[in-house]
Amino acid sequence: MGTVTNAARATVLMAMALVLVACAGPLRGMREVPVSQVRTTPPDNQAAIIFLRPSTMGYAIASSVFELRDDGERFIGIVPAKKKLVHHVDAGRQRFMVVSEAADFMDAELETGKTYYALVTPRMGVWKARFSLRPVTAAELDGQQLREWLEACEWIENTEQTLEWARSNSHDIQSKRVEYLRKWEPRSDKPTLQAVDGR
Repeated sequence: MGTVTNAARATVLMAMALVLVACAGPLRGMREVPVSQVRTTPPDNQAAIIFLRPSTMGYAIASSVFELRDDGERFIGIVPAKKKLVHHVDAGRQRFMVVSEAADFMDAELETGKTYYALVTPRMGVWKARFSLRPVTAAELDGQQLREWLEACEWIENTEQTLEWARSNSHDIQSKRVEYLRKWEPRSDKPTLQAVDGR
């Protein structure tokens, strides 16, 4: 009886701790920026992708986003809940990765001069929230939902602190890329931003 009571008490205390942590909503070193300083129009021969995380699920858990290249990962930024950031990338076929407890991926076929949107979406993990990247499709571009998501999220950008975090954690990031990409590659339902999904 005492063991059950202690276990129940521990469960309640853990739940309370998670609630308190979830209220913290840390920026994880990223810096908020005014919209006037954000360049969403891509440079010549490039496209832009806006990564946004409108959900508050897993609020205290950081989700870091990367552009995958043959020579490694290019760190895009850490996307906390209710934040968004823009990334300029070469047009053509690209692949992106989001890392937390695990790693997940998204392919993209990008056209020069277009802006695309991808949601950083939380899902249940083993010990904490994991994340996936969900393309915003052409059918959603003019919808009320996307407007609400964009309005709910504030612009952020990297700082030297986040860039240093990416450098110092590069081995762990690379390990997760290798481990989880092996599982992701055989999927027939890979999330993909199509060229028509931009505007």
